[in-house]
Amino acid sequence: MNIRFVPLSLLLLLTTGTVFSQTVTGSNVITSAAPFLTITPDARHAGLGDAGVASSPDANGAYWNSSKMVFIDIEYVGSFSFTPWLAKIVNDMDIFYLSGFYKLDREQVISASFKYFDMGKIFFTDQGGGSLGDYNPRDASFDVTYSRMLSPQLSLGLTGRYIYSNLTGQFNNNNALGESKPGQTVAVDFGVLYKVPLKSASLSDLSFGASISNLGGKISYSDDRNRSFLPTNLRIGGAATKELDPYNKITFLLDFNKLMIPSPDANGNFQNKSMLSGVFGSFSDAPGGFEEEMQEITKSMAIEYWYNAVFAGRLGYFHESAQKGNRQYLTFGLGFRKNNFGIDMAYLV
Repeated sequence: MNIRFVPLSLLLLLTTGTVFSQTVTGSNVITSAAPFLTITPDARHAGLGDAGVASSPDANGAYWNSSKMVFIDIEYVGSFSFTPWLAKIVNDMDIFYLSGFYKLDREQVISASFKYFDMGKIFFTDQGGGSLGDYNPRDASFDVTYSRMLSPQLSLGLTGRYIYSNLTGQFNNNNALGESKPGQTVAVDFGVLYKVPLKSASLSDLSFGASISNLGGKISYSDDRNRSFLPTNLRIGGAATKELDPYNKITFLLDFNKLMIPSPDANGNFQNKSMLSGVFGSFSDAPGGFEEEMQEITKSMAIEYWYNAVFAGRLGYFHESAQKGNRQYLTFGLGFRKNNFGIDMAYLV
């Protein structure tokens, strides 16, 4: 997609509309530490039902696939995103996301981003119900990405990520809560994108992408004997773009996602595995066999329409098996681009 930004430092205001929680069902739901890492940070892709591994690159593209940033046609851009998380349940949980990139040359791009999840005020009590006071838990991550074009059609990307999660704050080492500390670890993302111009369809192309995100050390909130997996995720998908005429363009997107962490066993207990054995064994460890492994794959489908590279309309759908969480929702989004400014908004139904 050719976004008509002038090559200046930009601030893109992206606001995500009110979202609400769905009931999580199923006996074999996969859980992990630091789940904030999997929450969509920007309004454009929120409006696309969380599809984005092969979408056209923008300032937030490295989150979805670190490799696609080299296909952007402007020198540098910045973006700020704000999400009032679960706003229909609580009013003090917010996600802030700051990102940007700089194009070193035609074949190389560096990107950086900062994600902050404010979980609002939580009231702590001891085991007897006595008050311990309030605390505001928060999570954060900082990323640096390098993207490289290997050919006019193929690119690779690598992201390094530092993760910090503080859930108990000043209650650390309080005997009523037990020994605790902020969790810290590092992780990496790998991405690849293959872009194919369609000779039979003028000014149209196909893109195929794959990304592994949050591949890193297990995180602990107490001691080394109690460590939890990060939400390592495999995302594979494609996008087909067609320019209907000089003013109208439409893109169809489809993503598949699978968490690369151990499935709970038949009793709902999580197996104590190392990081590597858990990641590589995640494709064959479901107690229900192949059928359950397929249930662990989520699907995102979307359509994005642009008029004159200025106005955008988006429609997306996200589907997760009822046995693995039962998140199923429709999303809508709008976008506007003019000169050196852009704004996107999304709403989850």
